[in-house]
Order: sequence, then C-alpha cells, then structure tokens
Amino acid sequence: MEIYGLKTCDTCRKAIKALPAARFVDVRADGVPEDVMERARGAFGAALLNTRSTTWRGLSEDERAKAPEVLLADHPALMKRPLIVDGDALYLGWTGDVQKSLGVA
Repeated sequence: MEIYGLKTCDTCRKAIKALPAARFVDVRADGVPEDVMERARGAFGAALLNTRSTTWRGLSEDERAKAPEVLLADHPALMKRPLIVDGDALYLGWTGDVQKSLGVA
C-alpha cells in the first residue's frame, strides 16, 4: 500500500499514523508515477484537484483553465490528499468511508 501526499499535510499524517505499514510518498519531493496518476485521473477525474487549497487560490484564471493533468504536473500540491493505492483499489481523501474501506474506522 502506498500513500501519496504531502509530509506537511495534517490529513496525510492521520492516514500515515492509521496505516503504519503503508509506504508514504511525498508528491512534492518524489512526484506520483505516471501510471498511478493515470489510474487516479480515470477514477476521480477533476475531483483529483483540490480547489480549496492555498495553491489553487494563488493561481491566475489562465492557469486554472489548464487541464487537470497539466496543473497537477506543474503544481503537485494541488492534488487532493491523500491518494491511497491498495493493490488495484484507489482511495482519495481520508473520509470515514475511506477509513472504513481500509479497516481503520
């Protein structure tokens, strides 16, 4: 299991603590492998973008109009977090439903 997120993100820290056997990948430092990102885009589409983030608010209207994959490549912190990969299953965020699905709620 891998957790993709930011080491400074409180939500990611909660997921890491609850899933100690998972491997954490900091998207700002290491990025997300293209095959994982492609699967996530297919599964979550535009929901993969965190439009409530400080990074999003700092973008110009022209930048916001770019395709989600371009935005995520240019600004990894725009990804909604955490993105959890458990075999073939993908989870986005750290909601009660995600926690229940992963057996930690």
